[in-house]
Amino acid sequence: MEIVVTGSIAFDHIMDFPGHFKDHILPEKVHMLNVSFLVDSLKKLRGGCACNIAYNLSLVGERPVIMGTAGIDFSEYDKWLKSHNVDTSAIEIIEKEYTATCFVTTDLKDNQITGFYPGAMRYADRLSFKNLDYKKIKMAVISPNDPIAMCKYVRECKELNISYMYDPAHQIPRLSREELLDGIKGSKVTISNDYEIQMISNKIGCSEDDLLNYTEILVITKGGEGSIIRSKDKKTFIPAAKAYEVLDPTGAGDAYRAGIIKGVLNNYSYEYMGRLASLCGVYAVEKHGTSEHHYTKEEFDARFRENYPEFENQLLMV
Repeated sequence: MEIVVTGSIAFDHIMDFPGHFKDHILPEKVHMLNVSFLVDSLKKLRGGCACNIAYNLSLVGERPVIMGTAGIDFSEYDKWLKSHNVDTSAIEIIEKEYTATCFVTTDLKDNQITGFYPGAMRYADRLSFKNLDYKKIKMAVISPNDPIAMCKYVRECKELNISYMYDPAHQIPRLSREELLDGIKGSKVTISNDYEIQMISNKIGCSEDDLLNYTEILVITKGGEGSIIRSKDKKTFIPAAKAYEVLDPTGAGDAYRAGIIKGVLNNYSYEYMGRLASLCGVYAVEKHGTSEHHYTKEEFDARFRENYPEFENQLLMV
Protein backbone atom coordinates (compact mmCIF):
# COMPACT_ATOMS: atom_id res chain seq x y z
CA MET A 1 0.00 0.00 0.00
CA GLU A 2 2.49 2.62 -1.15
CA ILE A 3 0.06 5.14 -2.67
CA VAL A 4 -3.46 5.95 -1.48
CA VAL A 5 -5.47 8.28 -3.69
CA THR A 6 -8.47 10.11 -2.26
CA GLY A 7 -10.82 12.30 -4.26
CA SER A 8 -13.94 12.21 -6.37
CA ILE A 9 -15.22 9.06 -8.04
CA ALA A 10 -17.59 10.09 -10.81
CA PHE A 11 -19.15 9.58 -14.19
CA ASP A 12 -18.84 12.32 -16.81
CA HIS A 13 -21.69 13.00 -19.22
CA ILE A 14 -20.17 15.01 -22.09
CA MET A 15 -22.45 16.84 -24.54
CA ASP A 16 -21.48 18.88 -27.61
CA PHE A 17 -23.50 21.93 -28.66
CA PRO A 18 -22.94 22.82 -32.38
CA GLY A 19 -23.13 26.56 -31.78
CA HIS A 20 -22.03 29.31 -29.43
CA PHE A 21 -23.56 29.90 -26.01
CA LYS A 22 -23.08 33.66 -26.38
CA ASP A 23 -25.52 33.75 -29.29
CA HIS A 24 -28.33 32.47 -27.10
CA ILE A 25 -27.76 34.26 -23.81
CA LEU A 26 -29.18 37.78 -23.54
CA PRO A 27 -26.97 39.84 -21.20
CA GLU A 28 -29.85 42.12 -20.21
CA LYS A 29 -31.90 39.06 -19.16
CA VAL A 30 -29.35 37.06 -17.16
CA HIS A 31 -31.32 37.77 -13.97
CA MET A 32 -34.07 35.54 -15.40
CA LEU A 33 -31.99 33.12 -17.46
CA ASN A 34 -33.95 30.35 -19.16
CA VAL A 35 -32.12 28.64 -22.02
CA SER A 36 -32.02 25.17 -23.53
CA PHE A 37 -29.33 23.78 -25.83
CA LEU A 38 -30.05 20.94 -28.26
CA VAL A 39 -26.84 18.91 -28.32
CA ASP A 40 -25.42 16.72 -31.07
CA SER A 41 -23.82 14.01 -28.95
CA LEU A 42 -23.77 12.47 -25.50
CA LYS A 43 -20.98 10.36 -24.10
CA LYS A 44 -20.95 8.73 -20.67
CA LEU A 45 -17.35 8.37 -19.57
CA ARG A 46 -15.44 7.22 -16.52
CA GLY A 47 -14.14 10.12 -14.43
CA GLY A 48 -13.45 11.50 -10.99
CA CYS A 49 -10.10 12.86 -9.84
CA ALA A 50 -9.21 9.87 -7.66
CA CYS A 51 -9.91 7.35 -10.41
CA ASN A 52 -8.15 9.42 -13.07
CA ILE A 53 -5.00 9.78 -10.99
CA ALA A 54 -5.05 6.12 -9.94
CA TYR A 55 -5.48 4.89 -13.51
CA ASN A 56 -2.53 6.97 -14.70
CA LEU A 57 -0.43 5.69 -11.81
CA SER A 58 -1.17 2.16 -12.97
CA LEU A 59 0.12 3.08 -16.44
CA VAL A 60 3.48 4.08 -14.96
CA GLY A 61 3.84 0.82 -13.08
CA GLU A 62 2.22 1.52 -9.72
CA ARG A 63 -0.70 -0.25 -8.00
CA PRO A 64 -2.48 2.56 -6.15
CA VAL A 65 -5.32 2.20 -3.66
CA ILE A 66 -8.38 4.43 -4.08
CA MET A 67 -10.09 5.55 -0.88
CA GLY A 68 -13.47 7.07 -1.69
CA THR A 69 -17.21 6.60 -1.86
CA ALA A 70 -19.26 5.44 -4.83
CA GLY A 71 -22.89 4.56 -5.52
CA ILE A 72 -24.98 1.58 -6.49
CA ASP A 73 -24.15 2.10 -10.18
CA PHE A 74 -20.40 1.62 -9.68
CA SER A 75 -19.97 -2.12 -10.33
CA GLU A 76 -18.81 -1.94 -13.97
CA TYR A 77 -16.41 0.91 -13.21
CA ASP A 78 -15.08 -1.10 -10.28
CA LYS A 79 -14.36 -4.09 -12.53
CA TRP A 80 -12.61 -1.85 -15.05
CA LEU A 81 -10.35 -0.31 -12.39
CA LYS A 82 -9.41 -3.72 -11.02
CA SER A 83 -8.59 -4.92 -14.53
CA HIS A 84 -6.11 -2.04 -14.77
CA ASN A 85 -4.22 -2.89 -11.57
CA VAL A 86 -5.99 -0.38 -9.32
CA ASP A 87 -6.88 -1.54 -5.79
CA THR A 88 -10.52 -0.61 -5.04
CA SER A 89 -10.76 -2.37 -1.67
CA ALA A 90 -10.95 0.96 0.20
CA ILE A 91 -13.92 2.23 -1.84
CA GLU A 92 -17.19 2.17 0.11
CA ILE A 93 -20.47 1.73 -1.76
CA ILE A 94 -23.23 3.98 -0.41
CA GLU A 95 -26.55 2.20 -0.63
CA LYS A 96 -29.48 4.10 -2.23
CA GLU A 97 -27.09 6.68 -3.68
CA TYR A 98 -25.65 7.09 -7.16
CA THR A 99 -22.02 7.73 -7.96
CA ALA A 100 -21.18 11.42 -8.34
CA THR A 101 -22.03 12.63 -11.82
CA CYS A 102 -20.78 15.55 -13.89
CA PHE A 103 -22.83 16.98 -16.78
CA VAL A 104 -20.75 19.07 -19.20
CA THR A 105 -22.01 20.86 -22.31
CA THR A 106 -19.34 22.32 -24.59
CA ASP A 107 -19.88 24.78 -27.45
CA LEU A 108 -17.80 25.33 -30.59
CA LYS A 109 -15.45 27.71 -28.75
CA ASP A 110 -14.80 25.16 -25.99
CA ASN A 111 -16.86 27.20 -23.53
CA GLN A 112 -18.47 24.90 -21.00
CA ILE A 113 -21.56 24.82 -18.82
CA THR A 114 -21.23 22.22 -16.08
CA GLY A 115 -23.52 20.75 -13.49
CA PHE A 116 -22.21 18.40 -10.78
CA TYR A 117 -24.26 16.04 -8.65
CA PRO A 118 -22.13 14.86 -5.68
CA GLY A 119 -24.22 11.80 -4.85
CA ALA A 120 -22.18 9.26 -2.90
CA MET A 121 -19.24 11.68 -2.66
CA ARG A 122 -21.10 13.50 0.12
CA TYR A 123 -20.29 10.57 2.42
CA ALA A 124 -16.53 10.58 1.87
CA ASP A 125 -15.91 11.87 5.39
CA ARG A 126 -16.97 8.45 6.70
CA LEU A 127 -13.66 7.05 5.54
CA SER A 128 -10.39 7.22 7.42
CA PHE A 129 -6.72 6.47 6.89
CA LYS A 130 -6.85 4.91 10.34
CA ASN A 131 -8.85 2.02 8.89
CA LEU A 132 -6.02 1.23 6.46
CA ASP A 133 -2.57 -0.21 7.07
CA TYR A 134 -1.37 3.40 7.16
CA LYS A 135 2.21 2.66 8.20
CA LYS A 136 2.77 1.22 4.73
CA ILE A 137 1.59 4.39 2.95
CA LYS A 138 4.47 6.26 1.32
CA MET A 139 2.29 8.91 -0.31
CA ALA A 140 -1.33 9.96 0.06
CA VAL A 141 -3.10 12.14 -2.48
CA ILE A 142 -5.77 14.57 -1.29
CA SER A 143 -7.52 15.64 -4.47
CA PRO A 144 -10.92 17.39 -4.97
CA ASN A 145 -13.60 15.69 -2.93
CA ASP A 146 -16.24 16.53 -0.35
CA PRO A 147 -14.65 19.52 1.47
CA ILE A 148 -15.31 18.07 4.94
CA ALA A 149 -13.56 14.86 3.91
CA MET A 150 -10.60 16.75 2.45
CA CYS A 151 -10.06 18.60 5.73
CA LYS A 152 -10.35 15.36 7.71
CA TYR A 153 -7.77 13.62 5.51
CA VAL A 154 -5.33 16.51 5.96
CA ARG A 155 -5.63 16.25 9.76
CA GLU A 156 -5.15 12.49 9.65
CA CYS A 157 -2.09 12.65 7.41
CA LYS A 158 -0.45 15.00 9.88
CA GLU A 159 -1.51 12.94 12.89
CA LEU A 160 -0.34 9.65 11.35
CA ASN A 161 2.80 11.14 9.76
CA ILE A 162 1.72 10.28 6.21
CA SER A 163 3.44 12.23 3.42
CA TYR A 164 0.81 13.76 1.13
CA MET A 165 0.15 15.67 -2.07
CA TYR A 166 -2.40 18.46 -1.64
CA ASP A 167 -4.50 19.21 -4.71
CA PRO A 168 -7.48 21.45 -3.85
CA ALA A 169 -8.28 22.48 -7.47
CA HIS A 170 -11.98 23.20 -8.06
CA GLN A 171 -12.77 22.99 -4.34
CA ILE A 172 -10.72 26.12 -3.64
CA PRO A 173 -13.87 28.32 -3.53
CA ARG A 174 -15.52 25.94 -1.03
CA LEU A 175 -12.57 25.79 1.37
CA SER A 176 -12.06 28.57 3.90
CA ARG A 177 -8.78 30.45 4.14
CA GLU A 178 -7.89 28.49 7.27
CA GLU A 179 -8.78 25.12 5.71
CA LEU A 180 -6.80 25.87 2.57
CA LEU A 181 -3.76 27.01 4.52
CA ASP A 182 -3.94 23.96 6.78
CA GLY A 183 -3.93 21.69 3.73
CA ILE A 184 -0.85 23.33 2.26
CA LYS A 185 1.06 23.50 5.55
CA GLY A 186 3.14 20.39 5.98
CA SER A 187 2.36 18.93 2.55
CA LYS A 188 5.09 17.17 0.61
CA VAL A 189 3.66 18.56 -2.63
CA THR A 190 1.06 21.22 -3.38
CA ILE A 191 -0.10 21.21 -6.99
CA SER A 192 -2.48 23.41 -9.01
CA ASN A 193 -2.63 25.20 -12.34
CA ASP A 194 -1.46 28.80 -12.60
CA TYR A 195 -4.99 30.24 -12.29
CA GLU A 196 -5.69 28.18 -9.19
CA ILE A 197 -2.37 29.15 -7.62
CA GLN A 198 -3.40 32.79 -7.97
CA MET A 199 -6.76 31.98 -6.38
CA ILE A 200 -4.99 30.27 -3.48
CA SER A 201 -2.58 33.18 -3.01
CA ASN A 202 -5.42 35.69 -3.04
CA LYS A 203 -7.52 33.72 -0.60
CA ILE A 204 -4.69 33.10 1.86
CA GLY A 205 -3.28 36.58 1.39
CA CYS A 206 0.26 35.70 0.37
CA SER A 207 2.52 35.55 -2.65
CA GLU A 208 3.48 32.48 -4.64
CA ASP A 209 6.90 32.66 -3.00
CA ASP A 210 5.29 32.65 0.44
CA LEU A 211 3.59 29.33 -0.30
CA LEU A 212 7.03 27.71 -0.20
CA ASN A 213 7.12 28.43 3.53
CA TYR A 214 4.34 25.87 3.92
CA THR A 215 4.97 23.13 1.33
CA GLU A 216 8.15 21.32 0.34
CA ILE A 217 7.42 21.21 -3.40
CA LEU A 218 5.12 23.59 -5.28
CA VAL A 219 4.02 22.45 -8.75
CA ILE A 220 2.31 24.89 -11.11
CA THR A 221 0.91 23.60 -14.38
CA LYS A 222 0.38 25.87 -17.40
CA GLY A 223 -1.19 23.61 -19.99
CA GLY A 224 0.56 23.79 -23.34
CA GLU A 225 3.04 26.31 -21.95
CA GLY A 226 4.65 23.71 -19.70
CA SER A 227 4.93 23.66 -15.93
CA ILE A 228 7.07 24.87 -13.04
CA ILE A 229 8.36 22.84 -10.10
CA ARG A 230 9.61 24.88 -7.16
CA SER A 231 11.22 24.42 -3.78
CA LYS A 232 12.72 27.06 -1.52
CA ASP A 233 16.08 26.89 -3.24
CA LYS A 234 15.16 25.81 -6.76
CA LYS A 235 12.82 26.78 -9.59
CA THR A 236 12.65 24.46 -12.59
CA PHE A 237 10.77 25.12 -15.82
CA ILE A 238 9.45 22.01 -17.57
CA PRO A 239 8.77 22.27 -21.32
CA ALA A 240 5.50 20.69 -22.42
CA ALA A 241 5.64 17.44 -24.33
CA LYS A 242 4.22 17.63 -27.86
CA ALA A 243 0.76 16.22 -28.53
CA TYR A 244 0.12 14.51 -31.85
CA GLU A 245 -3.45 15.81 -31.66
CA VAL A 246 -5.36 17.71 -28.96
CA LEU A 247 -8.86 16.25 -28.70
CA ASP A 248 -9.83 16.81 -25.07
CA PRO A 249 -7.79 18.57 -22.35
CA THR A 250 -10.00 17.16 -19.58
CA GLY A 251 -7.99 14.81 -17.37
CA ALA A 252 -4.55 15.96 -18.50
CA GLY A 253 -3.87 17.50 -15.09
CA ASP A 254 -4.71 14.26 -13.30
CA ALA A 255 -2.42 12.32 -15.65
CA TYR A 256 0.35 14.86 -15.00
CA ARG A 257 -0.07 14.33 -11.26
CA ALA A 258 0.64 10.63 -11.64
CA GLY A 259 4.04 11.46 -13.11
CA ILE A 260 4.86 13.82 -10.24
CA ILE A 261 3.88 11.19 -7.66
CA LYS A 262 6.02 8.61 -9.45
CA GLY A 263 8.93 11.04 -9.45
CA VAL A 264 8.64 12.00 -5.79
CA LEU A 265 8.47 8.36 -4.66
CA ASN A 266 11.58 7.52 -6.70
CA ASN A 267 13.52 10.68 -5.81
CA TYR A 268 13.77 11.76 -9.44
CA SER A 269 15.19 15.19 -10.16
CA TYR A 270 12.68 17.97 -10.80
CA GLU A 271 13.87 18.13 -14.41
CA TYR A 272 13.20 14.44 -14.94
CA MET A 273 9.96 14.00 -12.98
CA GLY A 274 8.46 17.07 -14.63
CA ARG A 275 9.16 15.74 -18.10
CA LEU A 276 7.76 12.36 -17.17
CA ALA A 277 4.63 14.06 -15.82
CA SER A 278 4.28 16.22 -18.91
CA LEU A 279 4.30 13.21 -21.21
CA CYS A 280 1.74 11.44 -19.01
CA GLY A 281 -0.53 14.46 -19.49
CA VAL A 282 -0.10 14.54 -23.25
CA TYR A 283 -1.47 11.02 -23.65
CA ALA A 284 -4.68 12.14 -21.94
CA VAL A 285 -5.35 15.11 -24.26
CA GLU A 286 -5.11 12.89 -27.34
CA LYS A 287 -8.29 10.99 -26.43
CA HIS A 288 -11.84 12.00 -25.56
CA GLY A 289 -12.35 11.19 -21.90
CA THR A 290 -10.02 11.10 -18.92
CA SER A 291 -9.04 7.42 -19.01
CA GLU A 292 -9.39 6.32 -22.62
CA HIS A 293 -5.65 6.45 -23.33
CA HIS A 294 -3.17 3.64 -22.85
CA TYR A 295 0.49 2.93 -23.55
CA THR A 296 3.13 0.30 -22.89
CA LYS A 297 6.42 0.99 -21.18
CA GLU A 298 8.21 0.63 -24.52
CA GLU A 299 5.87 3.13 -26.21
CA PHE A 300 6.29 5.59 -23.38
CA ASP A 301 10.08 5.26 -23.39
CA ALA A 302 10.29 5.85 -27.13
CA ARG A 303 8.08 8.90 -27.00
CA PHE A 304 9.88 10.28 -23.97
CA ARG A 305 13.19 10.15 -25.81
CA GLU A 306 11.53 11.72 -28.83
CA ASN A 307 10.42 14.70 -26.73
CA TYR A 308 13.36 14.91 -24.36
CA PRO A 309 16.48 13.46 -26.02
CA GLU A 310 18.68 14.95 -23.31
CA PHE A 311 17.30 12.22 -21.00
CA GLU A 312 17.51 9.37 -23.52
CA ASN A 313 19.70 7.20 -21.31
CA GLN A 314 17.37 7.20 -18.31
CA LEU A 315 14.99 4.33 -17.72
CA LEU A 316 11.34 5.03 -17.03
CA MET A 317 8.83 3.34 -14.76
CA VAL A 318 11.42 1.45 -12.68
